[in-house]
Amino acid sequence: MTSTELAREALPQRIKRKIKHSLGPWGVFLEGFLRNPVMVGSIVPSSRFVINRMLGPVDWANCKLFVEYGPGVGTFCRPVLDRLGRDGHLIVIDTNPLFIDYLRRTITDSRFTAVLGSAADVEDIVRAHGHEKADYVLSGLPFSTLPDGVGPAIASATYRVIRQGGAFLVYQFTPKAREFMARHFKRIDSGMEAINVPPCFLFWGWKDED
Repeated sequence: MTSTELAREALPQRIKRKIKHSLGPWGVFLEGFLRNPVMVGSIVPSSRFVINRMLGPVDWANCKLFVEYGPGVGTFCRPVLDRLGRDGHLIVIDTNPLFIDYLRRTITDSRFTAVLGSAADVEDIVRAHGHEKADYVLSGLPFSTLPDGVGPAIASATYRVIRQGGAFLVYQFTPKAREFMARHFKRIDSGMEAINVPPCFLFWGWKDED
């Protein structure tokens, strides 16, 4: 292949990188969605209204470990870190290396850890980072489109890893997630946030008993 041919082949890649850079975090989020829409679930990051309502019930004074599944480009990460105490820790878990690489590059807070892995392995991940239990777990994973068996496995592992008095916080575009939660969490608060694209179902599953 001649140098001219190589240059022609490289041109689309340069254009792609330029467009991606100009879009910033949204460009990374869009690329992640296009690569794996089943796991990302939405083409648009959550609104600030969803963020504020989801995080509202959290007892931040007693939160030492907050875990998030499917952080994307960090839509929830920064609001969580803003509320988290100095001795708190935020662990985010995602199967998409594009998102994990982006978060590791852009969030330098010492309380933050981005893990490439499955939410079903949350217990091992939490222990590997020096914790026994999580206070809260947040998830925007699309339970209704996850492969067979993955949703129940995540819900079960999440229940086990949360401490007594903690909660599983879930936001979804369908109410399907509640079915998985109800197998483990006896008390589930619910709501809906209309100011989001699309409107979002909100659930808080409380672990009142071990």
